[in-house]
Amino acid sequence: MHEPTSWATFAGRRASRAVECVDLSEQPERLDSGLWFVVVDFEADLGRDGVTRPGGRARAWRFADVGPAPATSGDAGAWRGPAPSAWTTSMDRDSYVRAVATVRERVRRGDVYQVNVCRVLSAPLAGSSAGGDVVEPDAAALAARLTAGNPAPYAAAVHVPATSGLDPVWVVSASPELYLSLDVAPDGVAALASGPIKGTARTPSGLTAKDRAENVMITDLVRNDLQRVCRPGTVEVTDLLAVEEHPGLVHLVSRVRGELVGAAPGRWSRVLEATFPPGSVSGAPKSSALRLIAELEPTARGPYCGAVGWVDGDAGRAELAVGIRTFWWEDGHGGGVLRFGTGAGITWGSDPEREWDETELKAERLVGLASSGR
Repeated sequence: MHEPTSWATFAGRRASRAVECVDLSEQPERLDSGLWFVVVDFEADLGRDGVTRPGGRARAWRFADVGPAPATSGDAGAWRGPAPSAWTTSMDRDSYVRAVATVRERVRRGDVYQVNVCRVLSAPLAGSSAGGDVVEPDAAALAARLTAGNPAPYAAAVHVPATSGLDPVWVVSASPELYLSLDVAPDGVAALASGPIKGTARTPSGLTAKDRAENVMITDLVRNDLQRVCRPGTVEVTDLLAVEEHPGLVHLVSRVRGELVGAAPGRWSRVLEATFPPGSVSGAPKSSALRLIAELEPTARGPYCGAVGWVDGDAGRAELAVGIRTFWWEDGHGGGVLRFGTGAGITWGSDPEREWDETELKAERLVGLASSGR
């Protein structure tokens, strides 16, 4: 059953009836007050890296009604996804292996240390028809299916249909990764934290020395990003190389925390400029990695590898996930398309075939769930 109004859910909150949408690339200060649900494309120009990434959007929606998320929402059985054979990829195995080889050569030359190389899976998915009107696919049903089959700590969904009169969005995510959290204590100390993921395998025994070295490298990059906006001496790695188990795979996860400096006005402009895009899905050095990503990847990532979550400017709290394990749907002249991104971090120690296999592993379960409705 399709929901008649716009809605969003993330981290225990559910909102409905969107009443406003703002462009954060032009008005990031709007996040300093009110409660907003946020979706930022990977290509959005919010960072200070000096790399042009045209076409990316950074948007936030304010909703009329916000409350605790119910234990269950949406009918998982109502989801009707594409056939398993309908999916295509922006980079086939050979293209991806060549891209990995290119990154390794750039590492050898000293241009970069690590680059996240991604590909986008796509499948045609038209909206259903109701009384002659085209209805967008049921985002709530896909979200319920993912919750049942692949629960994730930062699961999210934001659906503002084109008929709402606002800038539309259709994103459903089962992200396991924290991009940023902000929590202001009673004494006024604002704790800014991030939880970069690097290292993926089917079981803990499959994690390698390359995975651990890569995680340490990206954790250091995230630490440097937070130092740009945190009080000197307060940024610390509170957890390093922790093994987290998720359905069908395991990740290496680290945690970085610091005390955000500066008053609330302009806070989010500074934070996003210092930290976006997330280091775990770009590379190191970030600016060089982004240039190489633009050279190697034939398709824009969109909300995949961007940010999704909520910001409560009044309460001084926020939680934003890295937009991985994420589906997004877009209407088009030839009908609607459902997309899903998958990638891997490439270093000198990468084996090209194994990196391709990692992208397959990350997509396997979720694309299966999204394809199983027919």
